[in-house]
Amino acid sequence: MKDISLHLMDIAQNSITAGATKISILIACEDGFLVFRLSDNGCGMDKEILEKVTDPFITTRTTREAGMGIPLLKLSAEMTGGSFEIESRKGEGTTTEARFVTDSIDRIPLGDIDETLKALILSNPEIDYEIRFKSDKAVFEMDTGSIKEYLNGVSISNFEVIDWIEQKIREGMKDVFGGVLNEISG
Repeated sequence: MKDISLHLMDIAQNSITAGATKISILIACEDGFLVFRLSDNGCGMDKEILEKVTDPFITTRTTREAGMGIPLLKLSAEMTGGSFEIESRKGEGTTTEARFVTDSIDRIPLGDIDETLKALILSNPEIDYEIRFKSDKAVFEMDTGSIKEYLNGVSISNFEVIDWIEQKIREGMKDVFGGVLNEISG
Protein backbone atom coordinates (compact mmCIF):
# COMPACT_ATOMS: atom_id res chain seq x y z
CA MET A 1 0.00 0.00 0.00
CA LYS A 2 1.37 3.36 -1.04
CA ASP A 3 0.19 5.58 1.81
CA ILE A 4 -1.40 5.81 5.26
CA SER A 5 -4.86 6.59 3.82
CA LEU A 6 -4.99 3.17 2.14
CA HIS A 7 -4.02 1.48 5.41
CA LEU A 8 -6.69 3.55 7.15
CA MET A 9 -9.31 2.31 4.69
CA ASP A 10 -8.20 -1.31 5.11
CA ILE A 11 -8.09 -1.31 8.92
CA ALA A 12 -11.41 0.58 9.11
CA GLN A 13 -12.97 -2.05 6.82
CA ASN A 14 -11.81 -4.70 9.30
CA SER A 15 -13.56 -2.73 12.06
CA ILE A 16 -16.74 -2.43 10.01
CA THR A 17 -16.70 -6.17 9.29
CA ALA A 18 -16.26 -6.75 13.06
CA GLY A 19 -19.53 -4.87 13.70
CA ALA A 20 -18.06 -1.67 15.13
CA THR A 21 -20.45 1.19 15.83
CA LYS A 22 -17.63 3.55 16.86
CA ILE A 23 -14.22 3.94 15.22
CA SER A 24 -11.56 6.23 16.68
CA ILE A 25 -8.72 7.40 14.44
CA LEU A 26 -5.58 9.17 15.60
CA ILE A 27 -2.81 10.51 13.40
CA ALA A 28 -0.13 12.27 15.41
CA CYS A 29 3.44 13.50 15.21
CA GLU A 30 5.13 12.86 18.54
CA ASP A 31 8.70 12.22 19.67
CA GLY A 32 10.00 11.75 16.13
CA PHE A 33 7.23 9.34 15.12
CA LEU A 34 4.19 9.53 12.91
CA VAL A 35 1.61 7.56 14.88
CA PHE A 36 -1.40 5.98 13.19
CA ARG A 37 -3.91 4.41 15.60
CA LEU A 38 -7.35 3.03 14.90
CA SER A 39 -9.57 1.69 17.70
CA ASP A 40 -13.02 0.18 17.44
CA ASN A 41 -15.74 -1.32 19.59
CA GLY A 42 -16.29 -4.29 17.28
CA CYS A 43 -16.40 -7.95 18.24
CA GLY A 44 -12.65 -8.19 18.85
CA MET A 45 -10.46 -11.23 18.39
CA ASP A 46 -9.64 -14.13 20.64
CA LYS A 47 -6.04 -14.71 21.71
CA GLU A 48 -5.46 -17.43 19.11
CA ILE A 49 -6.41 -15.22 16.14
CA LEU A 50 -4.63 -12.19 17.63
CA GLU A 51 -1.34 -14.12 17.80
CA LYS A 52 -1.61 -14.99 14.07
CA VAL A 53 -3.05 -11.74 12.70
CA THR A 54 0.27 -10.49 11.27
CA ASP A 55 0.66 -13.68 9.20
CA PRO A 56 -0.51 -12.88 5.64
CA PHE A 57 -1.78 -16.44 5.19
CA ILE A 58 -4.15 -16.26 8.15
CA THR A 59 -7.46 -14.47 7.72
CA THR A 60 -10.94 -14.76 9.18
CA ARG A 61 -12.50 -13.64 5.90
CA THR A 62 -14.26 -16.29 3.88
CA THR A 63 -13.88 -14.41 0.58
CA ARG A 64 -10.13 -15.08 0.26
CA GLU A 65 -7.35 -17.15 1.74
CA ALA A 66 -4.85 -14.38 2.49
CA GLY A 67 -5.05 -11.17 4.50
CA MET A 68 -2.32 -8.72 3.50
CA GLY A 69 -3.49 -5.45 5.12
CA ILE A 70 -2.21 -5.87 8.66
CA PRO A 71 1.08 -7.56 7.64
CA LEU A 72 1.77 -4.76 5.14
CA LEU A 73 1.04 -2.05 7.74
CA LYS A 74 3.42 -3.78 10.16
CA LEU A 75 6.11 -4.05 7.48
CA SER A 76 5.69 -0.39 6.45
CA ALA A 77 6.14 0.80 10.04
CA GLU A 78 9.07 -1.50 10.80
CA MET A 79 10.88 -0.55 7.57
CA THR A 80 11.23 2.98 8.97
CA GLY A 81 12.62 1.74 12.29
CA GLY A 82 9.19 2.12 13.85
CA SER A 83 6.87 -0.41 15.43
CA PHE A 84 3.50 -2.09 15.16
CA GLU A 85 1.11 -3.21 17.88
CA ILE A 86 -2.35 -4.69 17.90
CA GLU A 87 -4.49 -5.33 20.96
CA SER A 88 -7.88 -6.96 20.99
CA ARG A 89 -10.36 -8.41 23.43
CA LYS A 90 -13.18 -10.67 22.34
CA GLY A 91 -16.45 -8.79 22.68
CA GLU A 92 -14.75 -5.42 23.35
CA GLY A 93 -12.90 -4.30 20.24
CA THR A 94 -9.48 -3.85 18.70
CA THR A 95 -6.77 -1.19 18.66
CA THR A 96 -4.18 -1.17 15.89
CA GLU A 97 -1.18 1.16 16.12
CA ALA A 98 1.69 1.73 13.70
CA ARG A 99 4.56 4.06 14.56
CA PHE A 100 6.65 5.33 11.65
CA VAL A 101 9.96 7.16 12.14
CA THR A 102 8.91 10.55 10.76
CA ASP A 103 12.10 11.47 8.92
CA SER A 104 12.83 7.99 7.54
CA ILE A 105 13.25 7.83 3.79
CA ASP A 106 11.09 4.69 3.90
CA ARG A 107 8.10 6.39 5.56
CA ILE A 108 5.07 6.34 3.34
CA PRO A 109 3.12 9.62 2.90
CA LEU A 110 -0.25 10.32 4.48
CA GLY A 111 -2.15 10.24 1.21
CA ASP A 112 -5.71 11.52 0.82
CA ILE A 113 -6.89 11.16 4.42
CA ASP A 114 -9.79 13.58 3.83
CA GLU A 115 -11.06 11.63 0.81
CA THR A 116 -10.68 8.32 2.64
CA LEU A 117 -12.62 9.54 5.67
CA LYS A 118 -15.30 11.00 3.42
CA ALA A 119 -15.68 7.63 1.68
CA LEU A 120 -15.86 5.78 5.01
CA ILE A 121 -18.51 8.15 6.38
CA LEU A 122 -20.56 8.02 3.16
CA SER A 123 -20.49 4.25 2.93
CA ASN A 124 -21.18 3.70 6.64
CA PRO A 125 -23.12 6.73 7.94
CA GLU A 126 -24.46 4.74 10.92
CA ILE A 127 -20.95 4.44 12.41
CA ASP A 128 -19.64 7.21 14.65
CA TYR A 129 -16.10 8.27 13.75
CA GLU A 130 -13.89 10.08 16.24
CA ILE A 131 -11.07 11.73 14.29
CA ARG A 132 -8.04 13.32 15.93
CA PHE A 133 -4.90 14.86 14.40
CA LYS A 134 -2.18 16.06 16.73
CA SER A 135 1.25 17.71 16.49
CA ASP A 136 3.30 20.26 18.38
CA LYS A 137 1.59 22.92 16.24
CA ALA A 138 -2.07 22.11 16.77
CA VAL A 139 -4.80 19.57 17.52
CA PHE A 140 -7.85 18.84 15.36
CA GLU A 141 -10.82 16.81 16.57
CA MET A 142 -14.06 15.81 14.90
CA ASP A 143 -16.79 13.49 16.16
CA THR A 144 -19.41 12.50 13.60
CA GLY A 145 -21.73 11.41 16.43
CA SER A 146 -21.86 15.01 17.66
CA ILE A 147 -22.32 16.27 14.11
CA LYS A 148 -25.29 13.91 13.63
CA GLU A 149 -26.90 15.25 16.83
CA TYR A 150 -26.43 18.83 15.63
CA LEU A 151 -27.93 17.98 12.22
CA ASN A 152 -31.18 17.06 13.97
CA GLY A 153 -32.40 14.51 11.41
CA VAL A 154 -30.53 15.73 8.31
CA SER A 155 -28.43 12.87 6.95
CA ILE A 156 -24.68 13.07 7.50
CA SER A 157 -24.35 11.80 3.92
CA ASN A 158 -26.18 14.88 2.60
CA PHE A 159 -24.03 16.35 -0.19
CA GLU A 160 -23.45 19.71 1.52
CA VAL A 161 -22.79 18.11 4.91
CA ILE A 162 -20.27 15.56 3.64
CA ASP A 163 -18.46 18.21 1.58
CA TRP A 164 -18.25 20.42 4.70
CA ILE A 165 -16.84 17.48 6.69
CA GLU A 166 -14.26 16.75 4.00
CA GLN A 167 -13.23 20.42 3.89
CA LYS A 168 -12.90 20.62 7.70
CA ILE A 169 -10.76 17.46 7.75
CA ARG A 170 -8.53 18.86 4.98
CA GLU A 171 -8.17 22.16 6.86
CA GLY A 172 -7.46 20.26 10.08
CA MET A 173 -4.71 18.25 8.38
CA LYS A 174 -3.16 21.44 7.04
CA ASP A 175 -3.34 23.23 10.40
CA VAL A 176 -1.87 20.30 12.33
CA PHE A 177 0.73 19.00 9.89
CA GLY A 178 1.20 21.88 7.44
CA GLY A 179 1.63 19.57 4.47
CA VAL A 180 5.10 18.55 5.65
CA LEU A 181 4.24 14.88 6.18
CA ASN A 182 3.11 14.49 2.59
CA GLU A 183 6.27 16.14 1.28
CA ILE A 184 8.91 14.19 3.25
CA SER A 185 8.45 10.98 1.29
CA GLY A 186 6.27 9.80 -1.50
